[in-house]
Amino acid sequence: MNTDRELQERILSALEFEPGVDAAQVGVSVRHGVAALQGAVTTLSQKWMAERAAQRVYGVRAVANDITVRPDHATSRTDPAIAEAVANALAWNASVPVNAVQAAVRDGWVTLTGIVPWPFQRTAAERAVRYLYGVRGVSNAIMLKPPVSTTDIKAKIENAFKRSAEVDAEHVQVESHDGEVILTGTVRSMAERREAERAAWAAQGVTRVDDRLLVNP
Repeated sequence: MNTDRELQERILSALEFEPGVDAAQVGVSVRHGVAALQGAVTTLSQKWMAERAAQRVYGVRAVANDITVRPDHATSRTDPAIAEAVANALAWNASVPVNAVQAAVRDGWVTLTGIVPWPFQRTAAERAVRYLYGVRGVSNAIMLKPPVSTTDIKAKIENAFKRSAEVDAEHVQVESHDGEVILTGTVRSMAERREAERAAWAAQGVTRVDDRLLVNP
């Protein structure tokens, strides 16, 4: 049984081990296995990598990421400059359909809209802009319009869980209706929960995943 103090120390060590994060700028508190990250970093990618590092620590049940992105002189960009960089990043990414995604920028915050057929394309669009200088946050409002019937989604996801070395299929339940998927049950770690959600999104025809899985180390 990991105490909150032990988890806090492990998360701090994980942040120090993560080369993409300035651990000195990130504070960590833990209560009942739920980690809260605070502080300020200069890029959104650092905020995202800090969250991923905390999620990989065994025993962490959830992560609340309250880190603020504050670009410094070297990383700050105007909204027009960010908008141009976002447009180029989307246009040059082979996983994003041509002219399918639009972006708006306000105070460094990027909002993505549009329609794509596959979940991985929606994710790819967000990733394409997440690492750009000056971006403080990303709102992904891209909609999904699957190209096929959604009748066998439940079976596809359950089979994916059985094939996965990271997901204990016996403890995860799947419900599906009109492309919307609900995951319930328990997993052993945040990493397993993330893998279960990723597998669900990968099924053809999925338009939404409601992840209700509980982490029980």
